[in-house]
Amino acid sequence: MKALVFRGPGQKAWEEVPDPKILAGTDAIVRIESTTICGTDLHILKGDVPDVTDGRILGHEGVGVITEVGDAVTGLAVGDRVIISCISACGKCEFCVAGLQSHCLASEGASGIGWILGHLIDGTQAEFVRVPFAETSLHRLPEGLALETAVLLSDILPTGHEIGVQYGGVKAGDVVAVVGAGPVGLAAVMTAQLYGPSKVIAIDLDANRAELALQFGATHAVVSSDSDWREQVMALTDGLGVDVAIEAVGIPRTWDMAVEMVRPGGHVANVGVHGAPVDFPLERLWIQNLTITTGLVNANTARMLTKLVAEQRIDPSGFVSHLFALDDIESAYDTFSRAAETKALKVVLNA
Repeated sequence: MKALVFRGPGQKAWEEVPDPKILAGTDAIVRIESTTICGTDLHILKGDVPDVTDGRILGHEGVGVITEVGDAVTGLAVGDRVIISCISACGKCEFCVAGLQSHCLASEGASGIGWILGHLIDGTQAEFVRVPFAETSLHRLPEGLALETAVLLSDILPTGHEIGVQYGGVKAGDVVAVVGAGPVGLAAVMTAQLYGPSKVIAIDLDANRAELALQFGATHAVVSSDSDWREQVMALTDGLGVDVAIEAVGIPRTWDMAVEMVRPGGHVANVGVHGAPVDFPLERLWIQNLTITTGLVNANTARMLTKLVAEQRIDPSGFVSHLFALDDIESAYDTFSRAAETKALKVVLNA
């Protein structure tokens, strides 16, 4: 088969590789119909995720058709069209039972790490993929749900919802600020509405992205290159600061912004993947009664979100800005990596 293979920092290739095989009774093989590129893939290519080694097939999001199942799989069958979770979870270990599937203790990939596709084992940017723990890591695609929309349920929609909105403790009446109006930030903007905030402020360096967030539920847009960006935010909060600041980029400056705008007693929910240290001025913030959360998505709300999308209670289809053929994946990477120039949000590849 053909697959997108990591060849070290800054290097990748669409090349012939062996077809995946069933290795455990709980495995399934899925023929990829739709996949996408995540910001985390760009972090990998920058060398920010050193556990990804030369020869690894990238990608952790996808939709496809099951072509083979292991002998322990009884709840899924060949021919089922499924959404692939970015988290591979055994469903039985202490962390899975506690709802921390992102830290699954099974030995697949590495014990304690649930994100293994495109990281510690071969991923979804390929014609076929082996999915461990199929019954707890795949869920059926509802009838009528477009592939390009369904693939957003693999990762970004659950990530924005769980690590941004749920971990941030968003509740009715809150003022929420989302720093970074990329796909995950927009997912946080959209799913925050499920909890009744009074205001959702989208903040981005790119004025186009900030304005676009208004189409997905943001009530206000702020351009962070404005010298008075913080004053604009504070004016929307009676000068007190936001109740919840969601960091959805993963660089020191956006982390600083989140900390600078949160009110006493507020929450800072970090969603971004950071490749460099950040400052946390505890000597100033110890007195602020803040809650700081971090995390990797567990994808345990993916099935719920799938129902909401299928019933059009939320509609993330507009996150998809570009469509490519799967074998044109290198062009897709180029487009996605130049998002400010190409206005790319989510780039989807169809087989």
